[in-house]
Amino acid sequence: MLRRLPKVSTRGLLHAEQRLAERYADLVRLAYLVLPPALGRHRRVVLAHALVQRTLPAAASGVPAPRAARDDAPPMSRSLYVPVLREVLALSRRPPLWPGRVPPPGMLLPRLPVVWGLRLLPRAGGADELALGRALSELSATARAAFILLRVERLTEAETRGVLEAAGFGGVEAELRAALDLDAVLDSGAAGVLASEEFDPCTVRARPSDLLRRRRRVHLAGIAVLVALITVVTLVVSDGVPTVRAGAGAHRASRPAPAVDDVVRVAPGAWAATSRVDFTAWPARGRLVRDRALLRRALTAWAGDGHATRISRSAGTAAGPPLDAPHLLYAGPVGGGTVVLLYDGQRLARYREAAASGARSLVLARVDDADVTTAAAVALDTSGERVRYLLAPWVAASWTRDLMRPDTPARALAVDDDGVTAPAPLFGPGPRPGAGAGCGSRTVLQLRSSSRIAEHHAFLLAGLGELTAVHLTYTPLPGQGAPARQPREATGPAALLAWARTGCAVGLPHGPGVKAVNVWDFAEQDLPDGAGPGVWTCARADTWRGPGEVAVALRTAGAGTGEQARVVARARATGACGRFGQHVVVHANWRSPKGAWYVLAAGSRAVRGLIVTGDVTAGTDGATLAVRAAARARTAVRARLAGGLRPIDLSPGRSG
Repeated sequence: MLRRLPKVSTRGLLHAEQRLAERYADLVRLAYLVLPPALGRHRRVVLAHALVQRTLPAAASGVPAPRAARDDAPPMSRSLYVPVLREVLALSRRPPLWPGRVPPPGMLLPRLPVVWGLRLLPRAGGADELALGRALSELSATARAAFILLRVERLTEAETRGVLEAAGFGGVEAELRAALDLDAVLDSGAAGVLASEEFDPCTVRARPSDLLRRRRRVHLAGIAVLVALITVVTLVVSDGVPTVRAGAGAHRASRPAPAVDDVVRVAPGAWAATSRVDFTAWPARGRLVRDRALLRRALTAWAGDGHATRISRSAGTAAGPPLDAPHLLYAGPVGGGTVVLLYDGQRLARYREAAASGARSLVLARVDDADVTTAAAVALDTSGERVRYLLAPWVAASWTRDLMRPDTPARALAVDDDGVTAPAPLFGPGPRPGAGAGCGSRTVLQLRSSSRIAEHHAFLLAGLGELTAVHLTYTPLPGQGAPARQPREATGPAALLAWARTGCAVGLPHGPGVKAVNVWDFAEQDLPDGAGPGVWTCARADTWRGPGEVAVALRTAGAGTGEQARVVARARATGACGRFGQHVVVHANWRSPKGAWYVLAAGSRAVRGLIVTGDVTAGTDGATLAVRAAARARTAVRARLAGGLRPIDLSPGRSG
């Protein structure tokens, strides 16, 4: 039964349509930002337009009259949020293969707009847009909707709650609180960032989706249509009694592997003539780049047809065949086997054939946001605790150094003409109990970029046994009255000393697809009983898929760099100590060299006051505090920040 829309006068309908057109771009942006990020940017763009266009006819009939006619009518923009968010919610709740609602008779048409052969992507933004997009992706759909309504549409908390409840969203209070927490840690420019072209589905770039293989697909489609036509004719002329059931026992073919001729080979000097210095600028290197049989086996394995190939993926990496014509980065003998390294714009694929056993393996790793540092080295062969890397063409010099011995000079690392290094030690095992006793050596790569990229640009990478190495950075203590410090390369004396004192204590996570780790010295205080200065450090590990984890440590004036800092708190899946979590506070019990126990508390540079409550009570107007307490005193800490912001409490037992 069709739902009848209320009758609207022609003049009223024209007025409604005009108002709807004025708000169309805002409604599409709202739908785009609330849709699940896992759908991908292209699908979210098309779906956002489709959902808004689907709601407009019904919404037009319900557009409130002008204020002069109806003083109690809600603002038009508020009334339009509800149907759009209701459609987004219905889509997110529908199982992946669940069909959409059946259209009325006579309306059996594809949901418009329909895009074939093109990928529509919003224009790429900068670091601010990328970081904000990651923060939003960690929120639920309800929290994202609340954040957009609060930040961009400037609704009050009560209005936002009413819109979400009217749209059918659940858990409104908890998700509204999550949106407010994110809003609290952002600066005032976040609304402007959300209004940028990075988040504008009405300003898009069009790119071909399958241009290189379209001709072959058209031929295959033509053959399929011809076979289907022959089958239909055969069934018709056989008096309606088919001798073979169509589709019975048919083999379901997988997506075909890309042809060897489709593989992209970049010119050797392309990296010096582009502003995008990542894996797209790597040339094809190695003695076997022209071995068509080897490349065909590697491509077949990536397409899923290599039944004897063992396939593994790093955390957060999608499975499946190449998304686009893959770039060939390397093909040649390495160690005890032959390696082919490919890149499809989102993932690295390392195909390996062992020389002795003939065993084949394929490793996939997500690298969709690589840059001049995180795309500088790829592990070609790992044997025991040693690894051979393929270095980027822009790496001019390479060394290894022991991170636990900052005063020891780095050692040169040999590299052949193809960019393959001599075997180098892995970073080492993960954190161990009792790290204060030291943890031996921790070997990292120290690389220097060509002067054509940047002058005097050296950086550190740590190999954890995965395909890509981890970029190590350092953020120094805040200066007096200076703006917030930004992460920098961990190659200076202060950075090396900080890593030497904390690198073993905090440890580097092994196996979860870690992209970068930053050690941030966020506070310094004079410790009681003449213990000297203490530095509070937050080490944040970011993953390729977005979420990160942190460890907070306190390092004191020890007898040399061998004494490790003491870890006082850890948190997972948190934005703390990153770009959108710059305000933190932590407290812990601490024993002085004289045997007395204290409660220590510290906050980041924006903290203007601290209050400790519980078994002891104390306060200060500064960013650090120390108060005498029992050995196992149970306390809590509150911080006061300028502008009414709330810091993230990283104290033990508190969620980040």
